Amino acid sequence: MFEALIASMAREVEKLSFELNVTIPHEIRKAVELGDLKENSEYKAALERQQFVQARLGQLTQRVTKLANIDVAQISSDKAGLGSRVVVEDQATNKRETYELVFGDAGELREGHVTMASPIGLALQGKGVGEATIFKLPKLIRRLTIVALTTIHERNAADLA
Repeated sequence: MFEALIASMAREVEKLSFELNVTIPHEIRKAVELGDLKENSEYKAALERQQFVQARLGQLTQRVTKLANIDVAQISSDKAGLGSRVVVEDQATNKRETYELVFGDAGELREGHVTMASPIGLALQGKGVGEATIFKLPKLIRRLTIVALTTIHERNAADLA
């Protein structure tokens, strides 16, 4: 699970590094050749892009470091945690929803993904099947019961089979 995410980030790092070290310096040189830098929009745009790329590379480096340091053995095998797929039932409506708890600012979230730091992610962490949880939204309070749970350990075992 983490290997694919790290590989995806590594590809983005490679692409951004090329842009930072090759493409942007070329654009800056072209803009400088145009003259007066105070009113040179190409120069300003290239510098802004350079700052953005540097910031994004810093973010990616931090995320890769955090992911590489996660010890899956430390994640609970019977409670909701990172990588768990959780089916909940809303106590007010009896509707079921499925969530997958993902890492931090997980970049490209897919439908059903919630980050561990989100309100629902925080409410689900550490809960097991049959347990109820409450989380507050700006206009309402939701009460959910966990009806099914597949932890990262079960998912990894299924992937290996």
